[in-house]
Amino acid sequence: MYPNDGFRELERQECLRLLAKAPVGRIVHTRQALPAVLPVNFGLDTDGAVLVRTSAASELVRAIDGTVVAFEADEVDAAAHSGWSVVVTGPAMVITDPAEHARLSRTGPRSWVAFPREVFVRIEPELVSGRALTAGRTLYGVDLNVPH
Repeated sequence: MYPNDGFRELERQECLRLLAKAPVGRIVHTRQALPAVLPVNFGLDTDGAVLVRTSAASELVRAIDGTVVAFEADEVDAAAHSGWSVVVTGPAMVITDPAEHARLSRTGPRSWVAFPREVFVRIEPELVSGRALTAGRTLYGVDLNVPH
């Protein structure tokens, strides 16, 4: 981050706390050698890993299993000019262990769409970063909401 840009860098634990309350995030991955972004509902595991429950036959699962992805979630209040954004970067993998799948079936996120065969995708939180808009509409100490 740049000094005086109106944002505050967030610590890892604060990032995870904010992520835990977000209902939807975005998986950023590569599709046919181009960036792709897909909104998904999600949950967090006890270690901060991002969990997505989806169809075993989904194109998303084939695209991200075994690759490094980014996951972003945010909250913005346009009227108050405030908000936060958190990014988790790490490898994504389909959970194949039957005991882990059973545990996540009980405790993990629920998909918003029912599928005949569901899988869990886990995104390891190797890098966790975030920022919060702290200054509202200010630039270099000047309040942009006040006419000058």
